Amino acid sequence: MVIEPEDLPEHAGKQKVLIGEDVSERLDVIPAKFRVIVTRRPKYAFKNADRVIQAPAPAHIIEGGIPTEALLAQVAVSKYADGLPLYRQEGIYARDGVEIDRRLMAQWMGRVGFELDILADHVLGEVRKGARIFADETSLPTLAPGTGATKTAWLWAYARDDSTFGGSGPPMVAYRFEDSRSGDCVQRHLTGYRGIC
Repeated sequence: MVIEPEDLPEHAGKQKVLIGEDVSERLDVIPAKFRVIVTRRPKYAFKNADRVIQAPAPAHIIEGGIPTEALLAQVAVSKYADGLPLYRQEGIYARDGVEIDRRLMAQWMGRVGFELDILADHVLGEVRKGARIFADETSLPTLAPGTGATKTAWLWAYARDDSTFGGSGPPMVAYRFEDSRSGDCVQRHLTGYRGIC
């Protein structure tokens, strides 16, 4: 944005010469905006022929569902990275006139988790390639289905960072959710690992 000085009557006929400028910066935000993406797939028939053609439907994580991959990412990052529960997201979206039930969002997150499972396995496999792994577990309250209460579950973290030992591999962390803190969990997660843990 450039704000020019006002042209006053006493400036008439005089040539302005730029000798400098004052610059200031301000941080702004553009709030998230919902939109509906409409996909049309025309069907065509050929004259004098018994054939219909149509482009195939694009693949989506939630087949036949309303969320785009961007919306799924927004819900997942808000829930898991920012700690924003689904009921709060439900209220935030409702203020924008978008009604998404938290149970539906929970189903979406289950599907996203299923789709990301192969990536999680890959990260744990890469962590196991390190010469050293730091392992830790922390308790996690989890809903106990059908009881209306919570139970204690465990989140296991396996981290690798060999930079202090001269390693060049990138640091990374893999997580595993378990109902137990038993040593059997570590044995199962680190099957085949031969380094220092």
